[in-house]
Amino acid sequence: MSENILKVNDLKVNYGGIEAVKGISFDVPRGEIVTLIGANGAGKSTTLKAIAGLVKPTAGSIEFEGDSITGKDSSDIVSRGITLVPEGRRVFSNMTVLENIKIGAYLRSDDLTDDINWVYDLFPRLKERSWQLAGTLSGGEQQMLAVARALMSRPQVIMMDEPSLGLAPLIVKGIFDIIKEINKRGVTVLLIEQNANMALKAANYAYVLETGKISMSGTGAELLVNEDVKKAYLGS
Repeated sequence: MSENILKVNDLKVNYGGIEAVKGISFDVPRGEIVTLIGANGAGKSTTLKAIAGLVKPTAGSIEFEGDSITGKDSSDIVSRGITLVPEGRRVFSNMTVLENIKIGAYLRSDDLTDDINWVYDLFPRLKERSWQLAGTLSGGEQQMLAVARALMSRPQVIMMDEPSLGLAPLIVKGIFDIIKEINKRGVTVLLIEQNANMALKAANYAYVLETGKISMSGTGAELLVNEDVKKAYLGS
């Protein structure tokens, strides 16, 4: 297995008086796809937000490339090489596709041409719609745009929060093909996803979160055939 680019150790996060994440530990190996699966309210999104610097951990540590990033602010974390594609896409509706893409590079001062061409190569449909307002795109196209925007910071790790949410099955397959392609191009992926079947098929390694704790872990292939996982998350 590759060295770990990201390490989460005994992470705890409170919202008000509620402990949303209750001391979880997991590793993300460099160059791989890791998924966290679990029901709504299990603590998946909170975990990603803590890594991204959007919420402050109550306890525990987060390390990226051997350095602590625990409690750092979000722009510092983006500049180090971790970016988050948020749930719900959150594109800027009244700006064009190209303007949205450029916003992903807000911390950069170098020439963006090669990277814009790279994301257009990944997402030809976005290139066709460069001058279209983002709010007029379909749900699948907005998801592509959210991913393209995140890639403009040149991340080493891209975190995705429910990328298939609300999308038709055919579009979902396309999104997962793109996730695999991004990974092939050297970007480590940390994914949380309600569609456990697709997530486990794509992932090298997976963790199951239940009420703020990790209840199971293994390779994606191992968890796909695990009877408890099948019953709880795969509808079989």
